[in-house]
Amino acid sequence: MFDVVGRRRIFYALSLALTIPGLIFILLTPFTDAGLQFTIDYTGGTKWEIRFEDAEVTPDQVEEIFAANDLRASALRTASGFIEIKTEPIGLQPAPVPTAPPAPSPSDPAEASPGPSVSPDPSAATSPSPSPSAEPSAEPSPPAAPVGNTELPTDGKLGEMVIALEAALGPIVAQNSLTTIGPVVSSDLIGQAIVLIVVGSLGIVAWITYRFRDVKFGVAALVTLLHDVIVVLGSFAILGTFAQVEIDALFVTALLTVIGFSVHDTIVIYDRIRENKARHIGEPFSDIVNHSVLQTFGRSITTSFTTVMVLLSVLLFGGAAINDFILALIIGIVIGTYSSIFVAAPLVLDWHAYDDRRHGRVAATRAPRPRRATS
Repeated sequence: MFDVVGRRRIFYALSLALTIPGLIFILLTPFTDAGLQFTIDYTGGTKWEIRFEDAEVTPDQVEEIFAANDLRASALRTASGFIEIKTEPIGLQPAPVPTAPPAPSPSDPAEASPGPSVSPDPSAATSPSPSPSAEPSAEPSPPAAPVGNTELPTDGKLGEMVIALEAALGPIVAQNSLTTIGPVVSSDLIGQAIVLIVVGSLGIVAWITYRFRDVKFGVAALVTLLHDVIVVLGSFAILGTFAQVEIDALFVTALLTVIGFSVHDTIVIYDRIRENKARHIGEPFSDIVNHSVLQTFGRSITTSFTTVMVLLSVLLFGGAAINDFILALIIGIVIGTYSSIFVAAPLVLDWHAYDDRRHGRVAATRAPRPRRATS
């Protein structure tokens, strides 16, 4: 029989190897360009995806044009061939609202002098004139492109950037998206994300503590959840540094899903530990924990494997819009299954052994079997 808890030091070391590099990159995020890369959902700014007629235009050339116009921007080429530009929030200048012509002034001699053309009949004023006006009316300026559409903007700073880019790099033949988010919206999203994760985690810990009537299970589950969150965040910090993978609004949904999936596996193992503890009174607690882990091992692996297979299919064929979301789910489910088996249960065992030593209790041992009498 495989001794999982007897090798728990090895699994603790593996967990440290998984969490420490990612944690370093997470801590580097506020001070360097490395670490977590956030979309404009959290940072605020303008995201603009365009494609030039000249396919040889590079993101570096686009950044140079923005710099020449006193705008700091980062650009990269997407898998679909568009150049994705991120810059500071640039609002589109609203189109001027056409106003009615001014009322004629009595001081105007052409209008003040009465003549036969002035008709007192009100019906004459409302009758349409069959002949068009001899004086052409001024054309209104084109309306500003709404945020998120596929039409190039013509007004405001972005309209000026369209002119500058086309003058330097050639015509822009397509626009995939245009999104502008202000700093107020982004700060609200950050606050909501933190509240969701904290409240969700504390609620889970409180319920586990109440359900098993032991704070050890609740705190060990919380440590396991932090382990999973750090691994997922650290993975995205490393991928963001070297592959420009970003964290968007769906990432919080992925984290909450990972937390729920991980704690589900953990509760299954904890429940089996509680059942076996009542059934096998007198056995060492380490044996009870090891039996419980092995009894639920197949179920946990099978559930996670089938889930990951589906997610891999979505990752390969579901489209680029949700790739980062699916990637976070895959990493979280894999590490959540690992932590439930190799971290959560051993932590309870170590805490239980610490309590025994602190209170001077002797670990329970299996009662010796009576020997058969020999003739």
